Order: sequence, then structure tokens, then C-alpha cells
Amino acid sequence: MGGIAEFRSIVLDCPDPKALAEFYSELLGWPITSVEHDWVVVSDGGSPRRLAFQLAADHRPPTWPDAERPQQLHLDLTVTDLDEAERRVLKIGARKHDHQPSEEGDFRVYLDPAGHPFCLCVD
Repeated sequence: MGGIAEFRSIVLDCPDPKALAEFYSELLGWPITSVEHDWVVVSDGGSPRRLAFQLAADHRPPTWPDAERPQQLHLDLTVTDLDEAERRVLKIGARKHDHQPSEEGDFRVYLDPAGHPFCLCVD
């Protein structure tokens, strides 16, 4: 059964769309496919999956797990080696979040350069 619409993008507000697109391009191995001053897109090229980054000059990053400014959305990204992936994401500008809720150690929470949370998960 078909849906009403087809998925197009996940869009993240940020203070510097080009810089955040470069971070996610490196993280996912997806090229930057569109650049405007206030809108930049990375895409895997082989499907309609894409992330877009939109200029929000007054962007205030989430303060999760504090509810004052909840995360509202986060990305779960699969990796095969959590320690190696952590080393690499820290090198390109991510920060490891102080709050690590995984009881089994099968995922870790990080913040991208604009402060959005994302998880690296072992498949």
C-alpha cells in the first residue's frame, strides 16, 4: 500500500550549513550535492536518502537529557567497530556526550559540531 508522500530529507537547523554538511559528508561518506548560502545537502547519490542543513542564525543546540531544550530528533548510525568509529568522529569534530544511557554498551551518544545529538550503534 502506497503512502501519501515519499520521504525526501531530514533537515537540521544550524548556524553554519556548509560546515555541518562537511562534517556529515565525512561521517557518512556521502558527497555534498547542493550548496546555497543558507541550505546545503549531502546525499548517498544512489537513493533519495539525504540530509539537508538549513541556516538558523539564532540556533540553540539541544540540552538533552535536560528537557529545557530537548533533542527532538537524533540520528542512529550503524558501525562495525565502536571504538574505531569513536576515534574517527572525534577527529572530524564530534564531541562525546556526557550522558551515555546504553546499559549494554551497544551504542554511544555524540554531539555534532552544531550540538545535535547522534548515536553510533553496533549492528
